[in-house]
Amino acid sequence: MASLELDSIDHRILEILQREGRLSNQELADRVALSPAPCLRRVRALEKAGIIRQYAALLDPRKVGLGLMSFITVKLEKQGRMPAEAFARAVRTWPEVVSCYAMTGETDYFLRVYVEDLDHYTRFLMDRLLKQPGVIDVKSNIVLEAIKDTTALPLEQVAPHRKRG
Repeated sequence: MASLELDSIDHRILEILQREGRLSNQELADRVALSPAPCLRRVRALEKAGIIRQYAALLDPRKVGLGLMSFITVKLEKQGRMPAEAFARAVRTWPEVVSCYAMTGETDYFLRVYVEDLDHYTRFLMDRLLKQPGVIDVKSNIVLEAIKDTTALPLEQVAPHRKRG
């Protein structure tokens, strides 16, 4: 991936696209005060550098039948890398798991899981997660209400670098 120094216009493009990824290039160019061709060149450079890694439609889980979200922490037995590698391979195949992170601290993995209901959740835990070799501890936290849920990164915390020439 190419290295790219971001300036204030790049930051503005990224902030807008994080919230409104379906804007046309013309609309985006108007919002960042550029003509369409330079705006498109900047977007393509951000894509090529891997800063924009993909575009997606964000769905409402409840409206598509996934009414229960849970965060799960998992602890594995410590016997070399085999349990961790096997666990990571298994997690990648489980459609209920939408994100999984290897963690520092008391637990090894942090999962975000979406399922239809408590029955589905029970099946997921009993038939998949708890049957995975090496799993020695699982703690579940079922979400009651989403207070804040965004996919947008806080770019205002990162000062843009010098202007591009």
